[in-house]
Amino acid sequence: MAFQKIQPPTLKELFMDQLLEMILRGDLKIGDKLPSERQLAEMTKVSRSVVNSGIVELEECGFLTVKPRSGTYVADYRKAGNLNTLVLLLKYRGGRMRPKEVESILEVRYALEGLALRNALPTITDKTVEALRQQLEILKEPAGIPEAVEAAYNFQHELALASGNTIVPLMFQSFRATIYSMWERFCTLYGTEPLYRNNYQMWLYVKDRDAEGAVKWLRHTIDECMNGSMKLYY
Repeated sequence: MAFQKIQPPTLKELFMDQLLEMILRGDLKIGDKLPSERQLAEMTKVSRSVVNSGIVELEECGFLTVKPRSGTYVADYRKAGNLNTLVLLLKYRGGRMRPKEVESILEVRYALEGLALRNALPTITDKTVEALRQQLEILKEPAGIPEAVEAAYNFQHELALASGNTIVPLMFQSFRATIYSMWERFCTLYGTEPLYRNNYQMWLYVKDRDAEGAVKWLRHTIDECMNGSMKLYY
């Protein structure tokens, strides 16, 4: 069993987590003005550079908006957010997301992967099936969590490419960081073996060109992550 290096959070991450918690909990509401960077630094006992870099990243993720000569305000991340917002939410407080956010992300994954499976399986080639099997071999005995996550992503992306839909692979690529974060969380909680088993069962459906079975299995694995024995977040 390979252990991963333990890395403590940085001061910037701790500062951002505190602000995020206040925003998500409703202590800071949309439109509220934050204290100045100098005041925030004094209140949180960190340097102004830490405060500034944290505010910049939170603005990039849609949680804050900085208005020149006016100040920093809480933004509506549902309107101003992007894929970086999802990644930040996934990592927030070690992955302790609210159930509604987890459900939303996993339902998007189901829609995207389900579309890829329905399109790919009727015409999937033996060459693609073999390419998927090769990713499974890596996933079966990975050197660590990063290699397992990369193999799992490559497995799904290969199916997206086989779908024949030119947009689906691009959408997978745009969600890459989000997908990586979720599977890293999964492997940290349950190890890489369940991730291998889930993908191996999917490969069996793919090999048999059983689109209905593959989509049902996808639904099962997502339900397990949402409400079953392998919850991703709590």
